Amino acid sequence: MTRPRVLLADDHRMMAEGLKALLHEEFELVGIVEDGRAMIDAAEKLRPDVIVADVTMPNLNGFEALTQLRKTHPNIKVVFLTMHQNAAYARRALEAGASGFVVKHSASEELVVAIHAALKGKTFITPSLTKEVVEQAESGARGGKAGANALTSRQREILQLLAEGRSAKEIASELTISARTVEFHKYQMMEMNGLRSSAELIHFAIKHGIVAI
Repeated sequence: MTRPRVLLADDHRMMAEGLKALLHEEFELVGIVEDGRAMIDAAEKLRPDVIVADVTMPNLNGFEALTQLRKTHPNIKVVFLTMHQNAAYARRALEAGASGFVVKHSASEELVVAIHAALKGKTFITPSLTKEVVEQAESGARGGKAGANALTSRQREILQLLAEGRSAKEIASELTISARTVEFHKYQMMEMNGLRSSAELIHFAIKHGIVAI
């Protein structure tokens, strides 16, 4: 019987090795990668059934990696495994198209369950966050479209790099755009959300689960 193929994406190598031990009996582990861009490349080459990914990864965080992955491989399921016990992060994961959101300290009890749910086309959220996620979704529906949800994929990429402490010049080089374009997006995001500084912009992004640091 063919076992489901799982790719691990986590920049903490010891954590990834621990996950291998947890999953190897039921799943075929096809690889381990340590950043979001490598996750996209490995998905293309290895074609896993499920990716177990951290939210906080260098170069491209898990949310943005998933957003890009769904454009080319919408059938690959992604289950996030994170230290962030945060309903805003869980909601952001679902909005990006994740099939699961599991907190790392619950991995031994919940991760295998979440992977099986994903393979069946279902969604699993760590039970301790489920109520708050539902309440936030209902509140958002009543309040209309928030500024956080209006950000483009490019703006989210720039925000992630800003949160990592990159300069406009460094971000421009990373994304192959001009520094002026980076500044334009930055101030457009600030204007949209009534923010007055880069620090306020990054705080806003973390609070709403847009970036992970």
